[in-house]
Amino acid sequence: MENFIFQNPTKILFGQGMLDQLPGEIRTYGQRILMVYGQASIKATGLYDRIKGLLDSADLQVWELSGISANPRLDRVYEGIQICRDQAIDLILAVGGGSVIDTSKAISAAVFHEGDFWQDLYLDGQSIDKSLPLATILTMPATGSEMNGISVLVEPQDKIKFSYNHPLLHPKFSILEPDLTLTLPREQVIYGALDMMSHVFEQYFSPPDDDNLTDYLAEAILRNIRINLDRALEDLSDYQSRSNLVWCATMAYNGLLRNGKKGDFQAHRMEYALSGTFDIPHGAGMAILHPNLLFYIRKEAQAKLARCAVNVWDVPKDNKTEAELALACVKAIRDYFKAIGAPTRLADMEIPADRIEEVAAKVDLIRTGYRPLEYEDVLEILRLSI
Repeated sequence: MENFIFQNPTKILFGQGMLDQLPGEIRTYGQRILMVYGQASIKATGLYDRIKGLLDSADLQVWELSGISANPRLDRVYEGIQICRDQAIDLILAVGGGSVIDTSKAISAAVFHEGDFWQDLYLDGQSIDKSLPLATILTMPATGSEMNGISVLVEPQDKIKFSYNHPLLHPKFSILEPDLTLTLPREQVIYGALDMMSHVFEQYFSPPDDDNLTDYLAEAILRNIRINLDRALEDLSDYQSRSNLVWCATMAYNGLLRNGKKGDFQAHRMEYALSGTFDIPHGAGMAILHPNLLFYIRKEAQAKLARCAVNVWDVPKDNKTEAELALACVKAIRDYFKAIGAPTRLADMEIPADRIEEVAAKVDLIRTGYRPLEYEDVLEILRLSI
């Protein structure tokens, strides 16, 4: 294995009833709380009342920033920054999925930053030396944002989507009570699982290919996602499958699967340009793009694709060549995505073929993985996705 340093400071409270631990955990950080959440769903499910009751019982002062949308926008971040500064907020409490948590991380990073956070941090990649403490209550497993330092935002005027990553943006603690995810509609369960899989793919399908523990962990998580997604789609109220999916999402992108690996993440950069432009669900974009990227790099990634075919997708070796197994892996991924009802073409999301050049031009090329991509490569993968 290659050298690595692994440190993850986020405390996880996982399981039934863990939300009741909120008052004791939050008191450590102060009395003035900004609660950030999405649309009306947490009020409809009763979660809002439950959280407010717990916060009130601890005599905490609470301000709110609500209405955070999928593919979160800059304007809500600026609102949150102002609240935190005006009210001397001690901790941000993010209640939701990746979009809510990413918005909260952006606020956390920007409160003590003197310049324009979007330009300085997300576009120019400047570092920060201080952040406002953040905690999360997860309601949609997908991004792993509850246990990493990554935040993704959309600038709505130019329709560009960029990420920022810093160790200071790791949540102080995250409450993962799987029951809180049981009200998610079927489509959201699927999109969340697709995002998990893509996170694993982008670490697994990268050098080195030596016989290392990290790749075995990645294979186990991929199998677990597939098994439990199938069970969940048969019965959305099944606690065991849904609790496994919650933990898979966290494990897929908390840094563990990056240990000793180069990583890729080019598919995510492509999808940022896609969902930033057309405001589609992130998981839908990954379902469309990732199999076509893997097909495009199949020669460079041949050995790992062949291994994945056997170890993850149960493709029998028989007398197949490595190249045949690699193609079988790509086919198995495509077939599975189609079987669970995920979109497989841009047309499925009503994205016109004549705008792929616009999308390709917005991709922030990072040139990683088995085959570093240039503009023409991205354009060809988008053509394969029509």
